Amino acid sequence: MARQRNAHMPKGVAVSSITTVAARSALNRRKIPLKRVFTKEGAHPYDQVAWKNMKVTIRGSGMNSTVEERELEFPDFWSDNACSIAGSKYFRGRIGSPERESSARQMIDRVVQVLAEWGVKFGHLDDQDVAVFSDELRYILLHQRAAFNSPVWFNVGVSDKPQCSACFLLAVEDNMDSILDWIRTEGVIFKGGSGSGVNLSPLRSSGETLSAGGRSSGPVAFMRGADSVAGMIASGGSTRRAAKMVVMNIDHPDIMQFIRCKAEEEKKVRALMEAGYQMHDLNNPAWNSIQYQNANNSVRVTDEFMTAVEQDEQWSTRYVTSGTPAKEYRARDLMAEIAKAAWESGDPGIQYDTTINRWHTCPVSGRITTSNPCSEYLHLDNSACNLSSINLLKYLNADGTYDVRRFIHTVDVMLFAQEIIVDGSSYPTEKIGKNAHAFRELGLGYANLGALLMAWGMPYDSDTGRHTAGAITALMTGEAYRFSAEISRRMGPYDGYELNKEPQLKVIGMHHDAVGRVRPGLVGDRAIYDAAARVWNEALTLGKKHGVRNSQVTLLAPTGTISLMMDCATTGIEPEFALVKTKKLVGGGTMKFINTTVPQALEKLGYREEERRAILAYIEEHGTIEGTPAIKDEHLAVFDCAVKPLQGNRVISWQGHVKMVAAAQPFLSGAVSKTFNMSAETTAEEIMEAYIMGWKMGLKAFAVYRDGSKAAQPLNLSDKEKKKKEPSMPVRRHLPPTRPSETHKFSIAGHEGFLTYSMHEDGTLGEIFIRMSKQGSTLAGLLDVAAIAVSIAIQYGVPLKNFVKRFSYSRFEPAGYTENADIQVATSIADYIFRYLALRFLSESDLDELGIKAPPKEVA
Repeated sequence: MARQRNAHMPKGVAVSSITTVAARSALNRRKIPLKRVFTKEGAHPYDQVAWKNMKVTIRGSGMNSTVEERELEFPDFWSDNACSIAGSKYFRGRIGSPERESSARQMIDRVVQVLAEWGVKFGHLDDQDVAVFSDELRYILLHQRAAFNSPVWFNVGVSDKPQCSACFLLAVEDNMDSILDWIRTEGVIFKGGSGSGVNLSPLRSSGETLSAGGRSSGPVAFMRGADSVAGMIASGGSTRRAAKMVVMNIDHPDIMQFIRCKAEEEKKVRALMEAGYQMHDLNNPAWNSIQYQNANNSVRVTDEFMTAVEQDEQWSTRYVTSGTPAKEYRARDLMAEIAKAAWESGDPGIQYDTTINRWHTCPVSGRITTSNPCSEYLHLDNSACNLSSINLLKYLNADGTYDVRRFIHTVDVMLFAQEIIVDGSSYPTEKIGKNAHAFRELGLGYANLGALLMAWGMPYDSDTGRHTAGAITALMTGEAYRFSAEISRRMGPYDGYELNKEPQLKVIGMHHDAVGRVRPGLVGDRAIYDAAARVWNEALTLGKKHGVRNSQVTLLAPTGTISLMMDCATTGIEPEFALVKTKKLVGGGTMKFINTTVPQALEKLGYREEERRAILAYIEEHGTIEGTPAIKDEHLAVFDCAVKPLQGNRVISWQGHVKMVAAAQPFLSGAVSKTFNMSAETTAEEIMEAYIMGWKMGLKAFAVYRDGSKAAQPLNLSDKEKKKKEPSMPVRRHLPPTRPSETHKFSIAGHEGFLTYSMHEDGTLGEIFIRMSKQGSTLAGLLDVAAIAVSIAIQYGVPLKNFVKRFSYSRFEPAGYTENADIQVATSIADYIFRYLALRFLSESDLDELGIKAPPKEVA
């Protein structure tokens, strides 16, 4: 149940109830230098904005979940999508109860006030600091300038001991107690809405003997059990699906089994699809027979191995218990197997172990062996990291300059809030809690880089784009370490600092030196580079003198849900996805609209108003800027996106994505969460080439997704592949004589009807019947023919999604308003029937692709 708080925070926090006079005096002597930048004393941030009410559908989990539609309050500049995300995902309190939050004020205050209380309790804040910190943080969150990771919104102010970190790194030892403890700990982490990572290389291989006799099952076998538990938590957990990373070192004897495990499961998926199972729906029970689906897999490779690949040398795996050589491989063959498996299934990814540990701030305390599920958090085993992200586009001024001062201030406020969270958060194990307090790792990052570059008139795949991204990332991390040193001056460095002082300062020095490789003349605003150079000088000076409060400060997360709440056009480090996007209208239907950054870019590039109108009209009609008479050839690259348009040829190459990550990586404590999307035509050899390029350019991790590599994804086969694929006769999947059915009553403009649909044992659609209350024999016959044709086609394996795509929004009478809150207006009987079936049977990803908005789901 959510704590109920006033819309406005009380003037002060009762510090006297927490600290003595002497303790308060000590706090004043080490006051943190926070000041007002966004707010003014006596003027509450909420009073400075207009507010609006919006209806949001909130849905619990499970078949009999509670559904509620409520009028909720939000700032008037938040988009409908941001309001829907916040109201359905982050508002707390039991659905349908009075204590359920009803305003963004309550959501923000719940978090801000708890952090203020923690700040006083743990010695970060004094009486004067509380109001400044609270108002500035409240303003930043309210105005979508930054956001915390989801566990903070899920749990802070809801439970007395909230789990606030998004990322946990675990460890496992080569004994059964440790293995079972690892699986149990993962379950606790998933239940709190967070993710974990573990390296299974300490487990002896399947060929090694056990102390009690017999042979070990091997780590890949234990992965099956852990994956099943993760799947159960995913379906029964309280917030979102489980997320986990499993890592294996390249010298482990079971490495080939690990490399191939997910690719082999993909073969099962394809076989089930050929048998008629609807595997596009990830909630289909048939997925329970597919293993290793709840984890991302990555192989840890060293410089030694990568050199062996380059020089075509042999590579030996080594037994875990003895360290003696096991099986020997040609290094290139191993790398080719990794690339082939990724080509087939998207897994495994690569983690560059030597590079990761070269930038390690605490090597005396242990090596970095694993990462979180998205590969951006890399640090000690049994550690945690709470994340937040800054919306970069919010700091672009109307005149094209960058608001460096406010950006720096946002870094300070968010870093300070995350520093407080370290002490207030709970942790799933005693070891993790101890390390979290001892090393105080933070994960500040950003979103909307792609939109910022386009608005600035810069191609994503260009030297200007890369140097600008490098400068912004350098400024963020440099200021974060500078402010961390300021906190350390007053509160002391992290507990593990003295032991790791030399490597910590060495890594800060490496970051500092990397700034010199940024070319200021290629940065969007020279002030960004100048500020970055200045703060890194100060960070190094203050760090040497006072130490730093946090062993790590930054990384780049994927920023999925929180980027939507901040109304970001692009996530994390990603470019624009496409120039034209589709919006679902409240009353039914869709509307295409051009990204708001496109007009900004055209104006920045100097196009006149009439030219801009002509270009925008062309883009809206064709979905691409290619072929627009008014656009200059040298400007086309500015509008390149991650996905090739249907009527165009331009797209950002995978090499362009790699170079962008390489530009940001030297300025991050952690890594960059990034999946390198490749076209269906990409070969396994090209993926291998990409892995080598990533290593040479200093990346820490590399994951590939080739279009069509997942069988459950609708495939677009190239002509070459189509010629190779032999046609096969479809097999009809008959329904049993007694089958489960449901009947749905509907009304369109006063015309009532009934839709009956029957299902197979696995819950997938098998047949439909349609009846209208007032119908003549002709209409009845036509409806019967249509229903029979659709039913037979579905039984022969034609995806329901194909029918939905073809018949949704088709227009004929009767048409008009319905009594269904999820389909308020229908353009025909066919439109209503197939949109209803889509909402009943299709996955959320399919609905998104079709432009059909599913009611937001929420876990009570």
